[in-house]
Amino acid sequence: MKKYIAFLRGINVGGKNIIKMDTLKDEFEKCGLRSVSTYIQSGNVIFESEDNHKEVADRLETTLSKAFNYQLKIVVVSLDQLKRVLSEVPQEWKTSTNFRCYVAFVKEPVTANDVLAEVKLREGVDSVKVGKGVLYMSTLLSELAKSGFKNIIGTKVYQDITIRNYNTIQKILERMS
Repeated sequence: MKKYIAFLRGINVGGKNIIKMDTLKDEFEKCGLRSVSTYIQSGNVIFESEDNHKEVADRLETTLSKAFNYQLKIVVVSLDQLKRVLSEVPQEWKTSTNFRCYVAFVKEPVTANDVLAEVKLREGVDSVKVGKGVLYMSTLLSELAKSGFKNIIGTKVYQDITIRNYNTIQKILERMS
């Protein structure tokens, strides 16, 4: 049995695609997943399965899209993958409090480099690092209003990423371990 986290894209944001976490947990259990728990209201679901992450993601997208009556996109990451993602964050994330830091998880077949090609950075404000299946994105807190990251909204690849705050990812890893 492997531990996974499912990152659901675009739920409970701006009053759209509202899903209660208890209902979401029930739907995951109906899919045959075990030890299901949710973390905060933004679509983070921890669970266990014997299947690989791709099989689980496909099954969840089909089932949940029918259950909630809109097309859901989900990135499923194993515990080992999440550990790797966190081990590869830029060093300054671990030592500085001057940045707002996010991890953008990329849904296959789109790649992190595909997403990077759409990102418009503001020099001296934003920084980005490509990882395996993720982008590490940070912005100086003092310059948040000037960030170019908001321009990714509306791009073709925006529908194939789901973004989480670095602190949220750390707390999810703690819950999974």
